[in-house]
Amino acid sequence: MLNFIYYPVSFILWCWHWVFGHVFGESSGFAWALSVVFLVFTLRALLFKPFVGQVRSMRKMQAFAPEIQKIKKKYPNDKQRQAQEMQKLQAEHGVNPLGGCLPMLVQIPVFIGLFHVLRSFKPGWGEVYFFDAQGVESFVNAKLFGVNLSTFITMPADQLAQFGTERTSVLYVAIPLMIVASIATHFTARHSVARQTQAAAENPQTAIMNKLTLYIFPLGVLVGGLFFPIAILLYWLSNNGWTLGQQYVVYHRIDREEAAKKEAVVEKRQALAPRPGAKPKPGAKPAAAPAKKVQDTPPSDEQAGNGKPSTEIPGLSPDRSPSKKQGNKKRR
Repeated sequence: MLNFIYYPVSFILWCWHWVFGHVFGESSGFAWALSVVFLVFTLRALLFKPFVGQVRSMRKMQAFAPEIQKIKKKYPNDKQRQAQEMQKLQAEHGVNPLGGCLPMLVQIPVFIGLFHVLRSFKPGWGEVYFFDAQGVESFVNAKLFGVNLSTFITMPADQLAQFGTERTSVLYVAIPLMIVASIATHFTARHSVARQTQAAAENPQTAIMNKLTLYIFPLGVLVGGLFFPIAILLYWLSNNGWTLGQQYVVYHRIDREEAAKKEAVVEKRQALAPRPGAKPKPGAKPAAAPAKKVQDTPPSDEQAGNGKPSTEIPGLSPDRSPSKKQGNKKRR
């Protein structure tokens, strides 16, 4: 039913086993372990670009998280209107919520496919997808620190006997892998949560998801390790190791890009700002003129202290007015 998943997964695993089999030997446990690890690396390398898009979308969504809260407060009882406004907001900011889920969605079928393929590697099963009977027998006989990669802690005793492995040996190998994989899961989640803004972290839904990724998922690795084959634990460990390193590289790269953009904006503003002593550019509003200083005038009689206002007009004698002077001229 899921052969479209099983065949590609088994093909990539076959290719890497062909490479490492020539180095360590076809039935070497190290060859098979490295094949599983590089299967993970191949998948994650193909998903590197979508992961970068996921991080950028996350950054944009954190930037307009306050606007989302405003929409929820504005339409508290209208979920349909909330969804419409959020879709409009995401479209304005160029954010695709499904694009951020792509890397995780792709890893799920790969995990299922690898789990099924490895569980199919049993003694006497013949061909398994891209592996012929000789390849299956090579995997069955391969041991890593005395343990077959298909064995797990809770495997029935009769099946362990078919692989020629003791449960104690499985415990010695599986438990350290479970612990390291759980710790890697926790630190991967912690590194991602640390990049969130304060507004995003205060969101109740985000807070719940943070607790799940920080504590519940690592605990799930410990519990699931009881039922996962050694090869799946290797897959989980290498996947989280790649994720942690990839986050460090991508986050620092985006931080440098954002810092460069901010620096460019500051430099542009400084370049457009007028220099001290420079003439204003055409079209710029002139600065307000300073207020003129009022010249001092001689004090009047009233100001001098005689108590009478001055009625003198400049150019005329005190006892003659303009009207009298004009009247005398007419009489003559």
